[in-house]
Amino acid sequence: MRALLAILALTLLAACGLQPMYAGNGGAAVAQGLAAVEVAPIPGRDGWLVRNALNDRLHLTGSDAAPRYRLEVRLDDSLEALGVLNDDTISRELRILRARYQLVDLASGTILLDASAGSDAGIDVVSSEYATIAAEQTALENLARDVAERMVRQVALTLREAGQAQ
Repeated sequence: MRALLAILALTLLAACGLQPMYAGNGGAAVAQGLAAVEVAPIPGRDGWLVRNALNDRLHLTGSDAAPRYRLEVRLDDSLEALGVLNDDTISRELRILRARYQLVDLASGTILLDASAGSDAGIDVVSSEYATIAAEQTALENLARDVAERMVRQVALTLREAGQAQ
């Protein structure tokens, strides 16, 4: 009975149309497309972190493909007070990192993707100023990786759809 249920489940899963994005048929094209994305410089420390995270994720294959696409990114990094105590001291902060980005086809100048991504993190403000600054920096590093991952996922979906349209 279990074997019959397992076979039925596999049959239903195969019929749902899910396909791996990075392996098999079109996956190699997606990985090659990601490797052909150059990331334009992004100003600021937050830009440096996001650009490095993007390059780490885009060039997983290690190939130095000639750039066919350019990813242009504008960041908005803010730190907001959340918890304010009776003596007007801040007890909690919210760090917000938002990215507005465009994927541009270098051959035609066409904008293939115009989107935004963002993430936020809560930070406890403690009596040690050093600990609070370290927590803010760690939050920024984590947010940069998270935003970069979201952007790469959307770029990969766009490149996959563009590859299927051709």
